[in-house]
Order: sequence, then C-alpha cells, then structure tokens
Amino acid sequence: MKLYQTAKGTDFKLSEVPVDKLCEGYQHEANTTYTDAGELFIVYLDDRKTFQEWEGFGGAFTEAAANVLNRMGVENQKKMMEAYFHPVKGIGYNFCRTHINSCDFSLGNWACCETEDPELKGFNLKRDKQQIIPMIHWAKELANEDITIFSSPWSPPAWMKTNGEMNNGGKLKQEHRQAWALYYCKYIKAMQDEGVTVSAITIQNEPAATQVWDSCIYTAEEERDFVRDYLGPTLEDEGLGHIKIVCWDHNRAEAFDRARKMFDDLEAAEYVYGIGIHWYMGDNYDNLKLVNDIYPDKKIWFTEGCQEFGPHIGEWGVGERYAHSMINDINHNTSAWCDWNLFLDETGGPNHVQNLCSAPVIGDTFNDEVILNPSYYYFGHFSKFIKRGARRVAVATTTDDLEATAFVNPNGEKVLVIMNRLDREVVYALNNLERGCYVKMPARSIQTLIID
Repeated sequence: MKLYQTAKGTDFKLSEVPVDKLCEGYQHEANTTYTDAGELFIVYLDDRKTFQEWEGFGGAFTEAAANVLNRMGVENQKKMMEAYFHPVKGIGYNFCRTHINSCDFSLGNWACCETEDPELKGFNLKRDKQQIIPMIHWAKELANEDITIFSSPWSPPAWMKTNGEMNNGGKLKQEHRQAWALYYCKYIKAMQDEGVTVSAITIQNEPAATQVWDSCIYTAEEERDFVRDYLGPTLEDEGLGHIKIVCWDHNRAEAFDRARKMFDDLEAAEYVYGIGIHWYMGDNYDNLKLVNDIYPDKKIWFTEGCQEFGPHIGEWGVGERYAHSMINDINHNTSAWCDWNLFLDETGGPNHVQNLCSAPVIGDTFNDEVILNPSYYYFGHFSKFIKRGARRVAVATTTDDLEATAFVNPNGEKVLVIMNRLDREVVYALNNLERGCYVKMPARSIQTLIID
C-alpha cells in the first residue's frame, strides 16, 4: 500500500509517506497503537460493490489560460504545462473543455463567423489557432493518453441573437436555429482538421444566467426543442451522430428539473448523453442522486467550477472546497469532473469584463513565477491516481468529519481519497473487507491511499 498526503502548514504536498502494510485478520479493537492519540474513526471499504465508470479529470483550454501561458518565460511555460499533463511530473489531466466562440475568459468578444451568413461560408478558427489550439497540441504531446475534449458555447454570434450582442443574455433567434445547429458541426470538423478531436458538446453554458459577459438564455423547453428538432438531427446529417450531447451545463440546484424536461421527451433524450453541472449556487448533491435514480442511463458531468473573486493565492480553504465538491459529486454518480481555467494570472484574469477568478495554477506574469495553489494539490489527489475506466466502489466513514470516495482502477488497484477539514489530527482505522491498518491524518489534510 502507498499513501500520498497534502497537509496545511507542512511540507507535505502530494508527498508519499510511509504507512504500515495491511494486516491479515485485522480487528481494530485489538490494536491500541494509535487509539491513545485520541478519538478513532473507521473507514469501511468494499470493492465488491461497484457504481459508475470514471471518464476523466481536467480543466479548460480558455483563451485567457493560453494568454497567461504565453506571457510566461519559456521554462515556466514548460513547468505549467507539465504540472497538469505530464504523466510523472503532473497530475494526469485527460478530460478538458474548450469554448466555441468567446467566453468571459477571452480577451474580448469574438465569433467564428462574425458577419451575418446563415450558410456559414465564412466560418473559421482564426482566433482559436492563435493561442488555444497550440496549447492543446502541447498538452497532447505531454499526456500519456488521449485527452477527451468537450466544447461549449457561451453565446452564438451577435447576428444570431435577439439582443444583437454576445453579452447580456438575449436568445437565439428562431430563424437562426438551423444555422446555429450547423455551427457546432462546422466547429467540430474544423477542429478535427487542426488535429483536435472534439468528442462531446454542451448545448449552452449556463443557459439560465443573463451575464454581462457572453451568454444566451434557453428555457428548459427551448433547450429540449433545439436538441430534438435541430442540433441532434443536424449532427447526424453531418456524419457526427457519435458526438455526445450534454444538456444544462449549469448549477446543481436546477439539475433535476432540467433533466426531467429533457429526458422525459423520449425523442430528445435519444440525442442526449447526459447532464452537466456547476457548483455556483450550493451543494444540492441530492439532486444528482435523484437524476441518477430516475435516469440511470444518463451520465452526469461536472463541467465547470472555480473560486470566484480574484486569484486567492495560497488559500487552503479553496483546495478544501474543490475536494468537498469532488468527493460528493463523485459519490452522487458524477462520472467526469472538469475545472475551469487551467491558468490565470496574478490578477485572476485576463477577463474581458473583469469577472476575476482563481485557478489551481497561477502564472505571476509580473515576476515570471509559477504558483501552485493548494487547490492544485487537492485536485491531484484525485486526478493523478483515479484512472479513466475506473469503477467507483463502496466506502463509508463513521464520522461526518472525514469525507471519502474510492475507486478500483482498470489494473485492479484500489484508490481511496479521504479529507480531514478539522483543525486537529485524527486517526482512522481502514477496514478493507476485514483487513486493515491505522492511519494518522494531520489537521486540514487530504490523503490518497493506493491498495494493490
């Protein structure tokens, strides 16, 4: 067994630490080695009880992320990319997002077809080719496996919208629904021509939010009808019926209602692979369980989350926020988890409307310094060790103070991720089908145990 640990106020950052081997005939009551240190918790692991198959972890190739990368020195650019994508030096990202047209983390509003052109004859990836696509190719060179890429629009071009602009909400004009459906196809094929395979699309980023940045509003019924009558059939007509479609792409709070209205329409549901969620309105994890209980054939992807309001450099609680979300999303049947921007700068940008946020990796462009936030290490406790194709397995704790999830990787190794947000050290007894060991866990820490 191997144990990796990250702990506040220590030098442990995804560090391997010694741990006693699993003992046959384990009985926690008979061993008092650690019980004198204080209260003892038990973590039960049963890999015979399996759940969803894992599809991947990653972050978003935004124009802002690429811009930050390109403003750093050559050696630090390499360090930043390796931090995510190198199989040994990095944390194993293999599931990433791109944006179709601009988003708030772009340098301004732009579209792949700027002028009114329902046949999209002028469609091009000129802006993507400047910074985004080269970053994707670098990531592919570093990774030891294929990177699954899904793509999301924040807004159609201004000429397709009721408000005549990409920002401030508005809706897709009815007369442009077919052109907009074709637009996704043009994007997927153009990216393929550039050597980038897009495997899935979400219909619209945050379709219930009128933002001062790139945004577009759909009711649940409008989203359903667009998929059923335009997007799904057009993908099939264009030879892209294999592309996965993910609906909603917004907060957990309304996930059940959006799933219900999409998946209860059997014709629309035929086109839709699953539902995407964000974390910005609250936990609402029971909504995910409800979606899975009622629609077990539909996948749940976490498609975006980040710490808002600036770069939050060094803030430990941000890492804990990530792990809390990841553990609970996973335990409520999510099968992929994608962070927002791969990189941001020392201001939390660039963002063309100053909607500044944080990222696990900050590029301090003023001092040419790479900053790995606590969220980077917390994220790595999952993404570095839980492999694509792993199966979630049963894990339970005897206390709410420890949060945990577990998987069996395709090679048979068991992976347990456990977090302690208490301000004191704890001891837990790992009961792995009556075999086990005792593990000390520092205050404000996260651990990954690999059990062969």
